[in-house]
Amino acid sequence: MNGGLMILFSGQTVSSFVLRRALKDHARLSIELVVQRQVTFAAALILAGYYYSLQIATLAGVMIVISEALDFILCRRILQWTGRDTEQLRTYYRRLIISTILSAAIIVYYAVSLALVQGPGPHFMSLFFLFAAAIFAAMNNHQVPILLTIRLIIYGMAFVFIPAFDIWMTGAGIRSELWAQLFTALFVLYFVIDCSRIHLRLYRDNLVKMEDLTIQHELAQDAVRIKTDFLSTMSHELRTPLTSIKGSIDLISSGKFGALNGRIVKLLDISQRNCARLIALIDEILDLQKIDAGKMEFHMQPVEVTALIGRTVALTTPYADALGVTLRVEGEGGGWVLGDPARLEQVLTNMLSNAAKFSTSGDMVRVRAEAQPGRIRICVIDEGVGLSENDTDKVFDRFSQLDASDTRKIGGTGLGMNISRKIMAAHDGVISYAKNTGPGTTFYMELDICDPAA
Repeated sequence: MNGGLMILFSGQTVSSFVLRRALKDHARLSIELVVQRQVTFAAALILAGYYYSLQIATLAGVMIVISEALDFILCRRILQWTGRDTEQLRTYYRRLIISTILSAAIIVYYAVSLALVQGPGPHFMSLFFLFAAAIFAAMNNHQVPILLTIRLIIYGMAFVFIPAFDIWMTGAGIRSELWAQLFTALFVLYFVIDCSRIHLRLYRDNLVKMEDLTIQHELAQDAVRIKTDFLSTMSHELRTPLTSIKGSIDLISSGKFGALNGRIVKLLDISQRNCARLIALIDEILDLQKIDAGKMEFHMQPVEVTALIGRTVALTTPYADALGVTLRVEGEGGGWVLGDPARLEQVLTNMLSNAAKFSTSGDMVRVRAEAQPGRIRICVIDEGVGLSENDTDKVFDRFSQLDASDTRKIGGTGLGMNISRKIMAAHDGVISYAKNTGPGTTFYMELDICDPAA
């Protein structure tokens, strides 16, 4: 970047991020304080015109209006600029310097002109207006140090000139109050410079920290994107050979290539179950990546709750039977909800399979639909040990297991309920659970009722 831009922070080498942010912060604050500045200018001009010189007040007022209009237009353009072109940044920087010189010169013209009209004396109004302008610059123009420096130099010269000119014109001795005014002006000028230094340091430190945070955020986003791409690629690459392996094992297990002895059947059964488990894990990882990336598609349409429950129970029954658990549909509750049938079936399948997994052989898992005000609740009620209200994080967090031990009865990925919660959120629905009064837990999903004819 051009060296002219590098003097913005007192010779420190700064990035284009810091420069753009400083210019935009300056422009934003300048626009926010435009009303405050106009009120101050108006009050000062009215006092000057009434008590001292209407001509000076009028001329200063015209110059202030022109300066403020040009500054407002420039600041608006800086705020609207979204590019990263270095040349454009340099152009805005130069224009801000010119605008600052013009604005500061008008204020000095006003103050010095009043002092000259007054003649040798206290010059309270002139010096106070310069002091107010300098403090305002210290508090609100510290984003770009060169602009603050320009203002303080111009105001400081006027601060010293007014009492020094009085001393020169009158030839006052050192014991004159005019010298006291000069020394007071120098002290006030030091105070203003010190305030400016403090504000500048605080802003600069915050800006550097903000840049560091932005860099860390970008690095974190890159890491997440790399992780997502890696998981997605690996999942796709693993799924194809796993599907082929499972298909081959299923074909061998069918007996079409000859009779199998008991030991081979047992080994094939283990292979089938592990292939299915790996494929399910890959599918869930792919779903999770789609949801996190906002790329999961939902085909919303009216869904009949009774039919949804029937299909899902039928699909989950073989899994429950293998665990010795019975699935039973209760009641005649039903109705229509708006949703993606396949995704709602995925959520309900997760609820049913979890209920069966955490039940003991011989237990029953009941499913029913209940009418709620404007909603339908589908409940899955098991007879297991029951979940505590404190287990919510374990139930719905990703890669989390209620039984994380190496000896747990049934394996799982810890992704199913996390995905289910995200799917329900996309449907503006709810999935949660409550501990039963007796044994077991009731998981439920709620969705808004819809009119199938709408």
